[in-house]
Amino acid sequence: MLHHVEIYVSNLKKSVEFWGWLLGELGYEKYQEWKSGVSWKYGETYLVFVQVEERFADVPYHRCRVGLNHLAFHAASKKQVDELTNKLTEKNVKILYADKTPYAGGEGHYAVYFEDPDRIKVELVAPSFEQ
Repeated sequence: MLHHVEIYVSNLKKSVEFWGWLLGELGYEKYQEWKSGVSWKYGETYLVFVQVEERFADVPYHRCRVGLNHLAFHAASKKQVDELTNKLTEKNVKILYADKTPYAGGEGHYAVYFEDPDRIKVELVAPSFEQ
């Protein structure tokens, strides 16, 4: 079981606004908060976002470099994927592969892909058993 993931971000305020809303929609609760970071927890797993030190902020994140490609979250249903897609669009969040959504991951894979403020790809996928 995954314990936690810690992600350094370029702008903690923007990341907290984005991730706080999204994780709240997915049932996460704020877990910890300190001057340079915040975390949200769901069950025994939590996500931590920390303001990167200025001396390391010169090279921006890119998902095609070595390291994290994307984070994928379980949706409760196809309906939740659709509702969050609409909310993301209203918030002007960049939807990736918009012309193929919700089947950008292939037939039978119902999901939406989008980017956080640092352009980290995020996926929300419906249960595969749901018709």
